[in-house]
Amino acid sequence: MKLDFNYYNPTKIYFGKTSLNNLKDELKNYGKTILLVYGKNSIKKNGLYDKIITILKEADKKVIELAGIKSNPTYEQMMEGARLVRENNVDLILGVGGGSVIDCSKAISVSAYCNGDPWERYWVNFEKIDNKIIPVGAVLTMAGTGSEMNGGSVITNEEKMLKNGRVFSPDVYPKFSILNPEYTYTVPKYQMVSGIFDTLSHLMEQYFSGDDNNTTDYILEGVMEALIDNARVALNNPEDYEARSNIMWCTTIGLNTITGVSKTQDWEVHMIEHQLGAYTDCAHGIGLAIISVPYYKYIYKYGLDKFVRFAKKIWKVDDKNLTKDEIAVAGIEKLADFIKELGIPTTLREIGTTEDMLPKIANSTIILDGGYKKLTSNEILNILKEAY
Repeated sequence: MKLDFNYYNPTKIYFGKTSLNNLKDELKNYGKTILLVYGKNSIKKNGLYDKIITILKEADKKVIELAGIKSNPTYEQMMEGARLVRENNVDLILGVGGGSVIDCSKAISVSAYCNGDPWERYWVNFEKIDNKIIPVGAVLTMAGTGSEMNGGSVITNEEKMLKNGRVFSPDVYPKFSILNPEYTYTVPKYQMVSGIFDTLSHLMEQYFSGDDNNTTDYILEGVMEALIDNARVALNNPEDYEARSNIMWCTTIGLNTITGVSKTQDWEVHMIEHQLGAYTDCAHGIGLAIISVPYYKYIYKYGLDKFVRFAKKIWKVDDKNLTKDEIAVAGIEKLADFIKELGIPTTLREIGTTEDMLPKIANSTIILDGGYKKLTSNEILNILKEAY
């Protein structure tokens, strides 16, 4: 463990079939007014909305609603939520949905009482939060982002054509999150596989960095193997509780910072996808999958030993009579095969990307230097062309 680290995660997790039963007791810790944040109609169709409203009413709470959060939550929605918080003196924001809803809930929590433009201050200039923060709770309905146990919040500014992410300090993390794997059963297959690959991408972004014998890498390998094995079960039977519960927990621990300790971390695939999402509004995990293979084929030589380890440990590539380069490439091809197995599109054209978008995406992508190679905008453009 070469790098010093501090680890702290304040989020309380309630996991399992009876986890929603804990919401009533949690509500005792907060004031009277709740902002209920959710997506479109899925939680009403599956009955979860009625269950939560009943619990809120039994707890004598006043409920303000913000519905219709998009899969890529927008600055406009964030600001509408902030207005509702201020005008109603909201005491708790309860996000019910997937990562987009929880991301937006955290964004609202830090923006409601911000002095100035929260977009510029917190998502562009990454200033420290210096205003009142409204506590957030979560009820998770889609596994993928890990937002239920971290400070991440990705927001799209449609006017500026920018999709920016910010990882806030632990005081912005959800105070509690309720995780019932059964709530993920009704998620459409496209969204399910998007979430699965989003989780895998989080793990790979943290894994493909460093050259030391790091305990965290062993944890990452175990979670990757669990995710891949259970994804295959869930593809055949979406209501297999064991598989869906394992996937949900892989998602949560995959980005609750425990899988990133003492790691430099990469995250360039995410930076590219963020701008892809800003231009196409594609599902996050789908965009990540399309970008990952050409990206890793481009950078693997700079972290060859780790890509060899990935091929052998995760994909069980037989290294007999193969060079290191051949083993590494075989592992990336196994990753490509898994993407196809999930039924995810493999080209940018399939998700509505046009050729004229590619330079705009490349030129607006944030370039990081935590991975094995720091890219240029031209290199990002070449990767996008490979993915096209």
